[in-house]
Amino acid sequence: MCGIAGFMLREGSRPNPEELGRMAAALAHRGPDDHGIHCNGPVGLAQTRLSIIGLATGHQPMVSADGQLALAANGEVYNYIELNAALRTQGREPRTDSDSETILHAYAVHGLDFPVELRGMFGFALHDAQAERLILGRDRLGIKPLFYVRLPDRIAFASEIKALLPILPGQPRVNPVALRQFLQNQFASGEETILEGIRRVPPGEILIIDRDLRIEQRRYWSALDIAPRAIGLEEAQAELNALMHASMREHMRSDVPFGLFLSGGVDSAVLAALLHTHGAGRIKSFSVGYRGTAMAHELDEAARVAAHFGLDHRPLALELDQVFARIPHTVWAADELMRDYANLPTSILAETAAADLKVVFSGEGGDEVFAGYGRYRPPPAERWIKGLLSPGSGGFRTRGQWSGHWSRRLLGSALGSIKEPDRAPFLQAWRSTPKRWSDLQRRQYTDLVTALPDNLLVKTDRMLMGFGLEGRVPFLDHRLVEFGLSLPDALKVKGHQGKWLLKRWAEPMLPPGHLARPKRGFHVPVGDWLTGEVAARVGERLARSRGIREWFRVESIPDLVAARQAAKGGSRELFGLMQFAIWHRLFIEQPGLAPSPDEDPLDWIASRT
Repeated sequence: MCGIAGFMLREGSRPNPEELGRMAAALAHRGPDDHGIHCNGPVGLAQTRLSIIGLATGHQPMVSADGQLALAANGEVYNYIELNAALRTQGREPRTDSDSETILHAYAVHGLDFPVELRGMFGFALHDAQAERLILGRDRLGIKPLFYVRLPDRIAFASEIKALLPILPGQPRVNPVALRQFLQNQFASGEETILEGIRRVPPGEILIIDRDLRIEQRRYWSALDIAPRAIGLEEAQAELNALMHASMREHMRSDVPFGLFLSGGVDSAVLAALLHTHGAGRIKSFSVGYRGTAMAHELDEAARVAAHFGLDHRPLALELDQVFARIPHTVWAADELMRDYANLPTSILAETAAADLKVVFSGEGGDEVFAGYGRYRPPPAERWIKGLLSPGSGGFRTRGQWSGHWSRRLLGSALGSIKEPDRAPFLQAWRSTPKRWSDLQRRQYTDLVTALPDNLLVKTDRMLMGFGLEGRVPFLDHRLVEFGLSLPDALKVKGHQGKWLLKRWAEPMLPPGHLARPKRGFHVPVGDWLTGEVAARVGERLARSRGIREWFRVESIPDLVAARQAAKGGSRELFGLMQFAIWHRLFIEQPGLAPSPDEDPLDWIASRT
């Protein structure tokens, strides 16, 4: 697990190692164990390394024996053992113990079709000096991030947006369409990001950049190719059993110890059971709850699971001020604006786990793959009414996060005049699905290509890597994703219960009665904190924020604060404005500024100047 950065210059120019060094410095948190820079012709590569596999021999950037290929990679190629065995028959003998080296050899043997051979989570840059091209690639589901930007003299890339800021020729500019999507959807989705010109490498694609800086996009995997299957219960259970165990065997490959985040729900409990079955032993596990709040927490359920499987468990009972002191650091760590309150406890869990470990397992993906969310099974009347009022996605993902009242009062003219619908990413995903799919499959797919890579996996990658901790997500093995999406609806949802097949398969492994417990997750009692005097002080600071004054109507903020204090809504709107103000300061006004993990968020809303 690492951070990567670099660029390809126009023909005749040569990389400046100092520029690469500044980019790498912005990624130091992703790779505290090692760093390296490689320059060849117009290409410069940089990497910061978190050593997990091939501890002594995995230095990067990695260069082939003939000097023609160079690689900077982030993530894990879980099937590197099997791939290396096959590649040896083609005369490609690994020189290191690193799983990343497999990427070099797979390209040498298979050419541009090589990503199909890789199973894992990754973002990489591969320079082929002989062919005079740079290849940027990202894993199938977008577990690992990769961004790029076209500048007048180069195309630059990095694992995180903040590593691109040092080489931008001017001040970064806000993308208003992405900002609107963040406000209304909780996150922005698609290839464009919150910063003008900076784009995401799409999941399941490689970008091929030639000597003239032309970019060819090539998709090597798409969930749209998954065909629905007519499969019975017994066959489905047997196939699920084989896939889950195969995924876990590969995900457990590591030269360092690993742990587990326990939410008290189904998915993390399944991971605990599988880790136990595969001989992980008394590994460390972590869960989180809150003191001084009426919100139900997960500590008891998580402790019960941990005791059942003999885990070395650490429950964290957090004070509210402790949780919300994480806001500035989580905004900085995420790069992209996304209002997932679970970033806050996840950040604390990550810092706690990183004191002892480099790797933790997490249950992300289980709900998307096996249809666990309640929004996947709405009552027919609700689906019909929503589809009528907001057509284009079968009644799915129709409601904005901000109320119409506060949108009209708070959005500035530039945001209020945007014609592109905020739901555009969901509409595009829904409409791209095959006609033979059911609405349930369309709902799963829409989340798989929007909310999963651009919200949940941002949390899993950036909150953890902010402390040099790798998150592994076995439910997102692409073979499991293909299996889950292809299943008949009747094996995913029965009555009011989602994830039916997964639960039926897992029940014998879990503590008695565990599946009867309500679904929880890393919830956050925002309403208990953002009220009273805290809300008033947030409102006062927002009025001084440069970003807020540029994009929003400051004169309406006192009314928003009053509504929040009177418990008449406004929580999401006020929290979203606070996030944007902090983000604007960190990424627009003062790029390079980095909060510590624990800060007073009010101090970061507006600069003192």
